[in-house]
Amino acid sequence: MELALGLPVIVILGLLLIQVALLARDEVAVVHAAREAARAASVDPDPARAEAAAQHVLPGARVELGPRPDVGGELTVTVTDRSRTDVPLVGPMLADPELRASVTIRVER
Repeated sequence: MELALGLPVIVILGLLLIQVALLARDEVAVVHAAREAARAASVDPDPARAEAAAQHVLPGARVELGPRPDVGGELTVTVTDRSRTDVPLVGPMLADPELRASVTIRVER
């Protein structure tokens, strides 16, 4: 009787733990994509290069570049991803999060 009552709770907690691990993995991927996009944007004024760098790491990511300053100024790049965060295991219990990472980098020649 205890197993019949306790097993669903244990299964739900296990699935929730796995989902948290999947979201943490996706957050690391978004941060990595933002770093790559910022690195590409700091050396090349073409915004398509920054977007291509982010797309290489994280297909489907949306890249927003701040205004490009002169050499030595700081540029902010923001990467947003909703495509990978569709909470597959316990989706009905949790809202879909939006993962976003911003990186500020100094512009090089």
